[in-house]
Amino acid sequence: MQLTLAFIVESLGGELLGNPLLEIRGLAPLETAQSTHISFLSNPRYQSQLQTTQAGCVIVSAALRQAAPAGVTLIVTANPYLYYARLTQLWRASQKRGTAVGVHPSAVVDASAQVDATAYVGPLCVVERGARIGAGSVLKSRVTVGEDCVIGARCILHSGVVIGSDGFGFAPQEDGTYVKVPQIGNVIIEDDVEIGACTTVDRATLGSTIIRKGVKLDNHIQVAHNVEIGENTVIASQTGIAGSTKIGKNCMIGGQVGIVGHITIGNNVKIQAQSGIGKSLGDGEVVQGSPAFNYGDFAKSFVHFRNLPKIVADIENLKKQ
Repeated sequence: MQLTLAFIVESLGGELLGNPLLEIRGLAPLETAQSTHISFLSNPRYQSQLQTTQAGCVIVSAALRQAAPAGVTLIVTANPYLYYARLTQLWRASQKRGTAVGVHPSAVVDASAQVDATAYVGPLCVVERGARIGAGSVLKSRVTVGEDCVIGARCILHSGVVIGSDGFGFAPQEDGTYVKVPQIGNVIIEDDVEIGACTTVDRATLGSTIIRKGVKLDNHIQVAHNVEIGENTVIASQTGIAGSTKIGKNCMIGGQVGIVGHITIGNNVKIQAQSGIGKSLGDGEVVQGSPAFNYGDFAKSFVHFRNLPKIVADIENLKKQ
């Protein structure tokens, strides 16, 4: 399959500097791209690759257009990475022979479940009693949607996702044993949510665990019972969120973050990777560390931490003097 640069710019915008009739046959990184490939550069750290790339066209920002050697065809846009994302969608759409819909023969869908006619349930999936799958949603292979759970429209659930497994609820007895607390709530996933492979979202003890519209979850994330994740929040791999915590809108949470239960995280919060969140956070906070605190203070403190052996040695020398 091939697209001309003229078609790409007509579809996505941007300023084309070069031959509009050039045919693009693939997308590739700068370092491996060939003359029929299109690539992108968004991080100035890698602008030296512009000098050696063989790409037929490179997507760049206005600030980096001067870094390209003469003769390199460019598409200049305000946000090269976003442009590349939209180009990837355009490319995939141009190659599709038809979007899969319906239920794969190997999937198991309970008679009481509702699967929209435009949705797709992939190989070896299980959709349990009373569950609902919305319009245009895609369940890749081996996805499980538990009873009474709701998947909105245009969602993508990747292989191995489990929606509606039991929340972790056990009542201790005097003899040290535990009585299981039945988890009788459900999971509600709103529209345009994407959930990565092997991520689990537990059903609520009572009520609903809720993933609001536009949320993007990476692979291997654990979302516990009665958690609520606000609109357009993104969470990276191996993060765990304990029960009944509420996360606001437009948050960015790095990989391997641990979040305790029963706290509230505000809107537009940024949590750096491997942080431990043990208390509520207000709107707009940026934190790092375990326990986490203000990112700027963390960076300053880490400088002192790295110098700690020298600082201790200096103190010991002062004591001797």
